[in-house]
Amino acid sequence: MTETEREIVEKFHKLYYDGPKGKTALFDTTRWMNYPCLKCPLDLWIYQEIMSEVQPDLILETGTHSGGSALFMAHILDVLGKGEIISIDISDQYARPTHPRITYVRGSSADPDLVAGIMQGRREERRMVILDSDHSKAHVEKEMRLFAPLVSVGSYLIVEDTNINGHPAYPSFGPGPYEAVQEFISSNSYFVIDEEREKFLMTFNPKGYLKRLR
Repeated sequence: MTETEREIVEKFHKLYYDGPKGKTALFDTTRWMNYPCLKCPLDLWIYQEIMSEVQPDLILETGTHSGGSALFMAHILDVLGKGEIISIDISDQYARPTHPRITYVRGSSADPDLVAGIMQGRREERRMVILDSDHSKAHVEKEMRLFAPLVSVGSYLIVEDTNINGHPAYPSFGPGPYEAVQEFISSNSYFVIDEEREKFLMTFNPKGYLKRLR
């Protein structure tokens, strides 16, 4: 990508992320089957591509919010004819969709005991992980240490909202998911950043699609 192309992508990204002048942020008005789904639709398309390729038996999601993304993935799993989702959040204040493939868990996704309890007794299976809870660098680092070992070889650990702290959105945020990923990758040879998953140019997860190699 040329510098000019990159500038165009970043300008569009900021416009999409913040919303046109006088409008709310576009991701704040995105719905899946009438449930809020705080994602970029281009990332959701990438998710279904990954799910179709990986054929996961289990998707672990942190940061449920209103459950729109969990419902989206449950519907993709319906098409695939297999799989379940466990979605973790510290709050249950939102009205969330019910679906036989979704299990909601209340608690901190950085709690080792909680994660160990969720995984206790589970069989060998294909797993992928999506991290979208507290975006502070320290919290994401804790999540990555807990969840990275649960990702199957050939599958993905997706760290969401690596676009914040000036990458290129929300420059005042401070160290967050992007910085956590950079530190994780620098000391972990089991995962690689899969930039092919950014093929639509507009993504909330730049450098955030991590594929497990071994």
